[in-house]
Amino acid sequence: MTPMVLSELRLLASARFDSQSLLCVVLPGDVRLLDKLRREELIPLGSRIRTRLATGVATREELLACLEHLLITAGSASLMTRQLRNTLCDHAAGNYRIFIGMAAELLMTAAQREITELDEKLYLQVFATPETQTPRRAAAGR
Repeated sequence: MTPMVLSELRLLASARFDSQSLLCVVLPGDVRLLDKLRREELIPLGSRIRTRLATGVATREELLACLEHLLITAGSASLMTRQLRNTLCDHAAGNYRIFIGMAAELLMTAAQREITELDEKLYLQVFATPETQTPRRAAAGR
C-alpha cells in the first residue's frame, strides 16, 4: 500500500481524529502481512489495528462446525448432505477461505439451477476438471 492509500483509508475509517470509528476494515493475510505491517511506511496502519486474529490450519472438526453454524444461522440446516459437508472439508486444505469459497460457489450454482439440496453430484459437476482433448495430428501431405 502506498502512503496515499493509507492516508485515504485512515480518513475513511475515522472521524474526529481517531476518536470515532466509521468503518471496519478487515485485512486477511498470512504471516507475510504481519511482516509487511512492520515496514516503516506501514507502521501507522499497523498501529491502528485493534484486533489481530492469527489462524492456522483448521481441523476437519473446526471446518464442519463452521459450516454447520453457517447453515443453521442461514435457516437451512439441511441444505447440504452430510457427504457433501465431508467432501468440502476434505478438499479445503484446512483453509477457511477455500472452504467458504467452495461452499459459496455450490450455493450460487444451486440457486441458478433451482436445486433445493446440495449433494456430491453437484460438487462433481461444479468442481470436476474438464476433460482435455488430445491434439489432432496435422493432416499428412500438406
